[in-house]
Amino acid sequence: MRSFLIDTDTASDDAVAIMMALAAPDVWVLALTTVAGNVGLEQATSNALLTAEICGSDVPVFAGAGRPLIRALQDAHWFHGYDGLGDHGYPAPKRRHEREHAIDAIVRLAHAEPGLTLVTLGPLTNIALALARDPEIAAKIGRCVVMGGAPCCEGNVTPAAEFNIWVDPEAARAVFRSRLKIEMVGWHVSRGASVLSDEEIAAIEALGTAKAHFAIQSNSRAREAYHTQTGEIGLSLADPTAMAVALDRTVGLSWSRHRIAIETQSELTRGMTVVDRLNVSADANNAEVWDAAAGEHEAAHIVWTIDSGRFKTMLKAALAA
Repeated sequence: MRSFLIDTDTASDDAVAIMMALAAPDVWVLALTTVAGNVGLEQATSNALLTAEICGSDVPVFAGAGRPLIRALQDAHWFHGYDGLGDHGYPAPKRRHEREHAIDAIVRLAHAEPGLTLVTLGPLTNIALALARDPEIAAKIGRCVVMGGAPCCEGNVTPAAEFNIWVDPEAARAVFRSRLKIEMVGWHVSRGASVLSDEEIAAIEALGTAKAHFAIQSNSRAREAYHTQTGEIGLSLADPTAMAVALDRTVGLSWSRHRIAIETQSELTRGMTVVDRLNVSADANNAEVWDAAAGEHEAAHIVWTIDSGRFKTMLKAALAA
C-alpha cells in the first residue's frame, strides 16, 4: 500500500483529483491538507471535507496557510465560482477539520511515513512553511508531484505564469530550491487531447454515480471559464492529470530533468517557471549567474506529454466506483 499526502486549495478540479486518489485500491491517503488559493482557506477546507464525504471517506483534513507567504491572496473565483465548486449550493460537510495545523501534520506525517508521495494541487505555501519548520522532511518524502508551472508555453493567469505558482511565487521558489524530489506536471498537459470532449463528459454523467455527478456538475463554471480563456471547447482538468501521474508515473510519456528557477520580482513575469532546457548552467561561463537565480537545487523532473487515453480511463474508473 502506497501512502499519499495531498495538499489542496480545493476547488472543482482538485475535488476530482482527490476522488481519484481515494478510489485507488493500492493507495492510502494519509491526509488532505488545505491551503488558500483557488478559494479562501475556510472554503477550501469545507470543499475537501465535502469531497471526502461524497467518497464515503473519513480521511483527516487539516487546515493550513490562509494567505501566501508575503502577498495578499488573489483567488480564482472567476474560474471555479465563489464556492470553488461552480456555485451550485452544495450543503456544508457533516464533519469538521482536525485541530492540528496542516504544517504540523505535514512534518509529522513525513517522519511517520518515510517514502510517502506528496501531491500538491495548489499554491506551495504549506510546503514552503513545512520545509522552513523542518528541512529534513525533504529527504523523507519519496516523490513530490507538483501540479503547477508552464514550462514550455503560455500560462493560465498571465502569459508567463500558471496560477498555482503565480499566487505564491516566493513559496514556489523555496520549494523548488529545496531537496524535494520534484516531478512537475504543468498546465500544458491538461490541454489538447487531455481535455474531455462533450461526448466524454456525457459518458461520465451516464455512469450515474454520486461521484460522477459531482465531478461534472462542480466543474460547470470551470468548463465555461476554460472556453472563455482559451477558445477551446471541453473540460480541462489540471489537477486530475497530475494525480494520474502521481498514481502511475508511466502515464507521463516524455520526461526530462532540468533546473528550474521561479521568478518573484518582475511584475511582467511573476511566477514564471524558468526551465534550463539546454543545461546552460553546466557551462562555467553561465553557472555563477544561474546559481544565483536558481539556488542549489540540482533539478526537477518535468513531464512534457501524457497518455491522455489512459488518463481518461483512470478518471472514468475512479468515478464509476
